Amino acid sequence: MLTTLFTIRSIVDILLVGFIFYGVFRLLRRSGIINLFWGILAFVIAWYLVRYVFHLELTTAIFDQIMGVGAIALIVIFQTEIRTFVYRLGSRFNRWRFANRLRKGKIDESTQNNIQEIILACQHMSESKTGALIVFTGTQHLTEYADTGEQLDAQISARLIENIFFKNTPLHDGALIITKGRLDSAACILPVSQNQNVPQHYGLRHRAALGITEKTDATAIIVSEETGLISIAKDNTIESVKISELYDKLLNNYTL
Repeated sequence: MLTTLFTIRSIVDILLVGFIFYGVFRLLRRSGIINLFWGILAFVIAWYLVRYVFHLELTTAIFDQIMGVGAIALIVIFQTEIRTFVYRLGSRFNRWRFANRLRKGKIDESTQNNIQEIILACQHMSESKTGALIVFTGTQHLTEYADTGEQLDAQISARLIENIFFKNTPLHDGALIITKGRLDSAACILPVSQNQNVPQHYGLRHRAALGITEKTDATAIIVSEETGLISIAKDNTIESVKISELYDKLLNNYTL
């Protein structure tokens, strides 16, 4: 009985550790610092060999001192990634709560109207090949990025969104941030992703969309100025979507 219990606990323990390592690996790979992960893993393996296989006392003492402050060092090095991971956990819970409201038919009419207005604007901008970058605030505040642009605090309107991104207007460069069902700020400056794995054909808008999803749990819609294609970025991933798919995508990611 004890052997069986120990075996089951060991399997669960191994699966949990494997899941944690896989999650860390994916997060660091998306952040473009995967080499740091391999370096830390190599150090841990070397420490294990020195301590438990070769029994080198002096080297083990040095490695133990490094491991002693390793946790604090990792928190300092990966503070942005840790914060992003925690926010994403909260974001997924929030999306689950929103999806539950959706299944129960509790999504209010104003939310549905807002989504329809956004889709209509994206459709028109796609047809006219008007470049656009629209960011939806998640559970993490985007105040520091909203402050770089012009404050609007306006009702969501397809015509207003199209006017903001019209090429001859002073607000067309930068991102439009939507917070709590309102047009928060326009012409906002976003962090640009430094991920080396980003495809070369992605322009500045796509890289900015990936950049904001690397650091926060926001969702971003990009309309390409060159092709008119619509893409959506979330959790540091980006995918092209058809206008017919945009409603469901926004319902799954819209946060109010």
